[in-house]
Amino acid sequence: MTKIRFAACAAVFAMLPAGLSFAEDKVSAPAAEMHAKDKMMTMSAEQCIADWKPGPMKAAKAMMEKYGEPSGVTPNCLIWTDKAPFAEIILLNEEIQHDFPMPHKDYLEHVVNFKVPADKVGELAEFDGSIVVDRTRGTLSARCDTEEHNLLALNLAWDIINGKKNVEEARKAYGEIAMKDMKGEKGEYLTKLMFQPMPSAGDPDMTMKKM
Repeated sequence: MTKIRFAACAAVFAMLPAGLSFAEDKVSAPAAEMHAKDKMMTMSAEQCIADWKPGPMKAAKAMMEKYGEPSGVTPNCLIWTDKAPFAEIILLNEEIQHDFPMPHKDYLEHVVNFKVPADKVGELAEFDGSIVVDRTRGTLSARCDTEEHNLLALNLAWDIINGKKNVEEARKAYGEIAMKDMKGEKGEYLTKLMFQPMPSAGDPDMTMKKM
């Protein structure tokens, strides 16, 4: 399975690879790039998702109904920015198999600005492989199939970070709450972020001294 960093998706809005063209005729690399950019600028989200996979298409409609038109659109990616409490919401037209806590597909990612302590990164990875920590950028994100499930993962990640739950307890809680969700029972962990994002959470690290 191809690994994808969802946060890198935003870069495609700035530039496409040279030589990429939506036209049938061969054109020069610079002209093809300009043509592709123009096409993206005029492409609506509805046009973009018209032939998407079922899961991502359903998620796209749900996110557009709640947050409006996305900030950026490409043939295989939608992105919303600054939709509090989220720094970004990123949706790819790719269904990634994920079997925890039960088999489903991942394609929707919610990103919050947050400084994760270095000694907690390993625990978060053990808790859920679809939790993504970017210490340099200062973000914490969860990738699943719905916003509710991403909120659940982020809230349980917070419980691990602040010592309220260990990894085993967080995984058990995820399964129990997910099962209740399937029965229509929605608690706070599924409906709102239980902690405050941190502005300016990036960590540029330290320059190595010359040997």
